[in-house]
Amino acid sequence: MTSIEGKVAVVTGAGRGIGRAIALELAGMGAKVALAARTVSALEETARAAGEAASVFPADVRKKEDVHKLLDQVASTLGPVDILVNAAGIGVFGQVTDFSDKDYDAILDTNLRSIFMACRYVLPSMMARGKGDIVNIASIAGKVGSATRAVYCASKFGVVGFTQSLAEEVRQHGIRVSVVCPGSTDTTFSSDPHREGKVRGKMLSPSDVAYAVRMLVTQEPNSFISEIILRPTQKP
Repeated sequence: MTSIEGKVAVVTGAGRGIGRAIALELAGMGAKVALAARTVSALEETARAAGEAASVFPADVRKKEDVHKLLDQVASTLGPVDILVNAAGIGVFGQVTDFSDKDYDAILDTNLRSIFMACRYVLPSMMARGKGDIVNIASIAGKVGSATRAVYCASKFGVVGFTQSLAEEVRQHGIRVSVVCPGSTDTTFSSDPHREGKVRGKMLSPSDVAYAVRMLVTQEPNSFISEIILRPTQKP
């Protein structure tokens, strides 16, 4: 494995769930981790758990100005970004006929547009240095559609397609862009009806997803895992 000791990593959605687990994993590996999310108290809790390797950078990734400010602050205080993990995400579920414009915009802005904005802003520096890792967290819902999840699935399908296309654009610059698609994961995610009745002990844990990210960012420079689909061993 390639060491990430001293590398600068930005993790969005780092205040809870999968994002928090990824941030703790990277910090434990010696990276300098920038924790980004909207809720300062949650970020501070993650920072306490991560120790001196982590720094708090509050940001609303739905807003372009916040994304730009976040990445500028990280570059000026920690150094150029070596690893970008886009883990921020929300879910609102229901029939399309009942779905509001507000919820549609919130899902697409958080789950997809934020990834586009962060990647677009961080890539020039990575390209100039000829290296970098970008990991986008999607979902099994980005591979298979299901009822009451049309908008959520659209956002995650978009993440998968965006990641695949971007990877082809920048791989010649030494930059790896990968996507992780977890199945049912035991987090405090919103009221997804598809999780009702599932056995928590059979679900993935956030640390399982973090370990997948660990594999991606520690590959040797001449190897590239473009996609990881992660499922529980048993159906929960």
